[in-house]
Amino acid sequence: MTDSEKTSYCHRKTLQIPAQVSCLSLGEPQQLLVGSDDGSVRIYDMVTFKVLKAIKGPSAVSSIAFHSQTKSSPACLWVASGRQALLFPLGTDKLILTSADVLRTLEIGADDDDVLNELSINAKGTQMAFCTDSGSVGIVDLATNEITRMRTCHDNVCGTVRFIPDRPGELVSGGYDSAFLHFDFLQGSVLSRDDLGATPPSSGVFMSPPFILSLSISSSGVIAAGTADGRVYIGTGGEKSEGASGRRKRRRKWDGLRGEGKTVAEAAEGPIVALTFTAPRELLTCTLLGKVSYHQIHGSAADGTLSLEPKWTRQCRDILKVNSIAISRDSIVIGGFQRDGRGVIETWTETGDVNVSSSAGINE
Repeated sequence: MTDSEKTSYCHRKTLQIPAQVSCLSLGEPQQLLVGSDDGSVRIYDMVTFKVLKAIKGPSAVSSIAFHSQTKSSPACLWVASGRQALLFPLGTDKLILTSADVLRTLEIGADDDDVLNELSINAKGTQMAFCTDSGSVGIVDLATNEITRMRTCHDNVCGTVRFIPDRPGELVSGGYDSAFLHFDFLQGSVLSRDDLGATPPSSGVFMSPPFILSLSISSSGVIAAGTADGRVYIGTGGEKSEGASGRRKRRRKWDGLRGEGKTVAEAAEGPIVALTFTAPRELLTCTLLGKVSYHQIHGSAADGTLSLEPKWTRQCRDILKVNSIAISRDSIVIGGFQRDGRGVIETWTETGDVNVSSSAGINE
């Protein structure tokens, strides 16, 4: 049994806020950033759970992206609000920031109906990817503020976008058209694509459309995505190969969407709204109704043994519906709303005991 299989989590704390939680992110050091439907962002100390700073934005917050401090600039936060991406400073002594404190405003959506859905900053902090309700995908050069839109769009809402690790010019997006698009964003062109609508569930009947709601790419190049019909897509065609020294070597070409390297597993009864890798072949998924599961990826598509194996499942205690999760080294943070519409945040702490009981705050 691996260390990850031995690890479980117990409920640590529940926080309530006035408006539903729309997105979560982690800052540094030990900071939790929480975006809400009322246009606010709260920054918590994850040790004390006290609010360190708050932002009052103009409209509902759909995504937040933390930009780490560098030698030349302090830490800051990109906030997606409506069609705009707003940059707020975090190094200021002010406890409450407003629109007057915005350092930069980017009009990304084509019009007021073309809402930004997700922002994602690359590992070097030089570029930010975005996706919108119209299905568009693009890049912001954070040094020049230049906005580049890909020539190909999704046929419906694009809800999620991720950079591919160790591929400086490539990203993947997922949309409500059930399609994945793999872009060379330096050229603005599509390198590959896949369509989940062409892969029906084992029953042969779609109970819900296979909208792609969540997406993550591991450090080794494995792609995973969660769908509205409760399935998890796994693509291993771009996984780094292991050399003689034990170090993983990057493939010449990332083929993560290649049909021969994928499997699609039925993982939940309901939409998988959040998903993230915790290790190269280990991931957490969370459903709309708050069921969190840990999975391991086994085998190889080459010999037909590629599979997704669930190891444990826990149910949120205080959340009616989930919108976002965030993972730190030893914690899981889950955000959404309660029956009365108020926002709620649950934090779970690593225990090392896979047999945690409901008395610890998480019902089996």
